[in-house]
Amino acid sequence: MSPMSVLTRDEAQTRARLLDVHHYEITLDLTGGDETFDSRTVIRFTAREDRDPSDTFVELKPAELRSATLDGHPLDPATLTENRLPLTGLTPGAHELRIDAAMRYSRTGEGMHRFTDPTDGETYVYTQLFLDDVQRVYAAFDQPDLKAVFDLTVTAPEGWTVLANGITTRQDDGTWRAATTPLISTYLLAVAAGPWHSVRTEHRGLPFGIHCRRSLAPHLDTDADELLEITRQCFDRYHEKFEEPYPFDSYDQAFVPEFNAGAMENPGLVTFRDEFVYRSAVTDTQRQTRAMVIAHEMAHMWFGDLVTLRWWDDIWLNESFAEYMGYQTLTEATRFTDTWTDFGVARKAWGYDADQRPSTHPVAPEAVDDTASALLNFDGISYAKGASALRQLVAWLGEKDFLAGINTHFARHRFGNATLADFIDSLAAATDRDVHAWADSWLRTTGVDTLTPRLTQADDGTCTLTVDHDCSRPHRITAGLYDQSLTEDTGLTLRERLDLDIPDTTPRPLGRRPALLLLNDGDLTYAKIRFDDASFTTVRNALSGLPDPLTRAVVWNALRDAVRDGRLPAGAYLDIARTHLPHETDLALTEGVLGFAAGQIADRYLPADGHPAPSEQHGTPTDRPAALATLTTLCRDLIRRTEDGTHPGLRLIAVRHFIDAAAHPDTIAAWLADGTVPGGPELDPELRWRILGRLAALGAVDRAAIADELTRDPSATGQEGAARCNAALPDLDAKQRAWDAMFTTDDLSNYLFTATAQGFWQPEQTALLERYTDRYWTDAPAVAARRGPAIAAVAARWAFPRHAVHADTLRRGEQCLDETDPTPALRRGLVDALDDLARALRIREA
Repeated sequence: MSPMSVLTRDEAQTRARLLDVHHYEITLDLTGGDETFDSRTVIRFTAREDRDPSDTFVELKPAELRSATLDGHPLDPATLTENRLPLTGLTPGAHELRIDAAMRYSRTGEGMHRFTDPTDGETYVYTQLFLDDVQRVYAAFDQPDLKAVFDLTVTAPEGWTVLANGITTRQDDGTWRAATTPLISTYLLAVAAGPWHSVRTEHRGLPFGIHCRRSLAPHLDTDADELLEITRQCFDRYHEKFEEPYPFDSYDQAFVPEFNAGAMENPGLVTFRDEFVYRSAVTDTQRQTRAMVIAHEMAHMWFGDLVTLRWWDDIWLNESFAEYMGYQTLTEATRFTDTWTDFGVARKAWGYDADQRPSTHPVAPEAVDDTASALLNFDGISYAKGASALRQLVAWLGEKDFLAGINTHFARHRFGNATLADFIDSLAAATDRDVHAWADSWLRTTGVDTLTPRLTQADDGTCTLTVDHDCSRPHRITAGLYDQSLTEDTGLTLRERLDLDIPDTTPRPLGRRPALLLLNDGDLTYAKIRFDDASFTTVRNALSGLPDPLTRAVVWNALRDAVRDGRLPAGAYLDIARTHLPHETDLALTEGVLGFAAGQIADRYLPADGHPAPSEQHGTPTDRPAALATLTTLCRDLIRRTEDGTHPGLRLIAVRHFIDAAAHPDTIAAWLADGTVPGGPELDPELRWRILGRLAALGAVDRAAIADELTRDPSATGQEGAARCNAALPDLDAKQRAWDAMFTTDDLSNYLFTATAQGFWQPEQTALLERYTDRYWTDAPAVAARRGPAIAAVAARWAFPRHAVHADTLRRGEQCLDETDPTPALRRGLVDALDDLARALRIREA
C-alpha cells in the first residue's frame, strides 16, 4: 500500500482561506473489470481576489493518473506525490480542474468497496468516503468546510441499478445520472450500484426506498413494513421537532455488504451494514437497535449534512447529537418506548470504558491536528458520552429551550459549516442559563465523575443525605428512595425520587432510612455511582425486585463499575447475576449482564484454570471453569423458565449464551444433530454456526464438518462462519492457515479478516496459541501498514491476544508500542487493548 499523507488542520485552514469550491462534475465507469474503475472529475472553483498567486493541492489516490489539466493547461501526472497533486501559481478568479484516472476497488470497506455475493455470483459496489477516503474514488479538495454542488454520472453493467444522493435516472445511452445535489461536503457523496432488490414508496411527497442484495430479498421483504414504518415515524417526529424541512430530494436506505460501521449518513442515501437484514431469528432488542440506527442516521440529515462541522475536532457535533436524537426520537415516536435502558446498559458502558483509558479525550477536543488523529476519535466518547452529556443538558436546560437553540443553529448555518462555539452560541440565544460554562465543564474535560452517597442517621432513626463528588462537573440527578415491599419478600417499592443538583453540600432530609438509596435513578447523567453499605446489601438480596428496568440498568452499571474498579470481586458479580437474572424480563439487561459476565469476567477477570475442577469459594466462582459452569446453569434456568413460549427473546438470548459457555460438547452437539433446541427454537443459520464455532474450539468437529455446513449455507454469512470455525480448530495446521490468511496473503476482505480473528484466540487453547501471541507484535504492525486503518482497527480489536492475561503480554505490547512505530489506528487500538489487559491483571490480583 503506497503512503497516503494526512491533511493537517493548518493546511485545511490555509486552503479554505484561498478557495471557494463551487461545483463537482463526476463521471464514474464501473464496467472496466474487477480491479479498477474509471473516475473523471471536473472541479470548478475560485481563488479569492484578495490573494496573490498561490499554491495548493487536490487529493487523489489513483491506480493510474491518466491526465490532469488546469484551465486547459496540462499538469504533469508525475508530480502526484502521496495522494497530492500540486496546483501552483493560482491567480485570483475562476478555475477549472479536470482529472482522468483509474481507481482501485477496495476489499476493506474504504473508498469504492466491491463485493461478489457467493450465493448467486452477483456483484455490488458502494462508496464509503468518510473520513479521508474521498481520494480513493474521485479527485477533491477534501475537507468538510469546502462544500460544493455535485453532478454525478455513472456507467454500470447491464441489469444494475445506481443509487446516489439524489434521484437517479437511466439515460438513453445507458448511463445513470443523479439529480444535482445542494451544497454538501466531499465526504458525503455516495454511490451504491448493483442488481439491488428494492422496495419503494412515497411519504409526504418524497420518494422513499430500501434496498439490499438480491439474495437477501425474502428477508428484506419480511421486514419491509417495519423498516418503512420506523422511517416514516422518525421522519414525521423530526419535522415536529425541527423547523427546517428535510433538505434533500429523496430518502433511500441501502443495506450493503461488508460495511465497517453501523451506517453512514450520506445525504439522501444512507448506507447500513446488511446484517440489519435479518436472515435468522433476532430479539426485539436487536430490532430496536436497528430502529435506533435508522433514527440516528436520519438525525444526521440535519445535524451533519445540512449543517456540517468545519473541522474534525467537532465530530461530536455530528455523532453525539445523532446518538441522543436517535434514542430520544425512537422513544417518542415508535413502539420502542424503553430505548434508554439499552443505551444505559450497552452504549454507556462503551463510553465509560473509553473515558477511563489513556487515550481518553474531551467530548469536544480543542486540538485535532490532522485527519489521522480525527479518525481515532470515533469512539465511545464522541458517541455515548457525548449523547449522555446532551441528555444531561436537556435535563438542566429543558427540552423547549434545547430545541429552540437547535432550530436557531439550523437557521444560522443551513448548508454551511459550524463549530462548537457556534452551537453553544445558538443554545445560549434560547436561554438565560450559562451554557458556555456548562460546555467548558462537560465538553472540554475528560474522565468519569464518581458520586457517592453519605447517609447520616439521627437518634430518632431519621437520616440525611449528602453526596460526595470527586470531580468538578455539575450534575442534575434524581435519587431514588426504595423500601422493602410489604407484600413480596424480595420486592422493592419506590418511596420517592429527590431532585438533586450536584455539587450541593446541604444535607437533604430523607425521613426513615430507605432500604436502597440509588443516585442517578433515571440515568440522566454520566457518572459512576456507589452504594452505601446498607443499600449494597439490598442490591445483593433484592435487585430483581426493582420495578423499573432503567433503574435496574443503573444498578447493574454500578456493579459493573465496581468490578472494573476492583471494589467488587468478579465472582461476586456472577453470584448476583445467578441470583437475579433468572427473574429478569428486560432483554437488553439480560443480554448486557450475560455479555459482561462471559466476555470479561469469565474470559479475562478470572484465571483460566489452575485447578483440576472448577474452583469456588463458598459457592462463588474463582476461575473460568467455575464461571462457565455458573453461566450455563443460569442459562438453563432461563431456558426452563421460557418453555411456555411467552418470552422468545429471553429464550433466544439464553440459548446463545449457553452455547458460548458450554465447556462440554455433548448437549450442543445433540442440538446440532437434531436441528433444534428441545422445546425450540429450531436452529437457523446463526445458531448452527454458533454451535459449530463452539464445537470447533472444543475440538469436537473437524474441517470436513465445517465444509459440510458451508455447503448447506454458502452465503456471505456462511463464508464468515466457516472462516471463524476453521480458525477456532485446536490444531497447528488450522492455526497456521488462519494466521497466514490474516497476516501474510492480504486476500481477506474486512469481514473475513474479522471472522478469522474472532475464531482464532480461544482461552481453552493457551498452550497452542503461545507462539502466535509472540508473533502478533511484529505481524500486526506490518499488516496495518500495508492494508490501512480499517484492517488496523480490526487487527487491534479482534486479532489482539486478549485471552493472554499475563504480565508478559503487557510487557511485549508496551515494547511493541515503543519499538515498532505502529500506524495511528493500530497504536490507538493497542493502547486501549493493553490498558484493558492491565485492568484485568489488577482485578485478578485484587
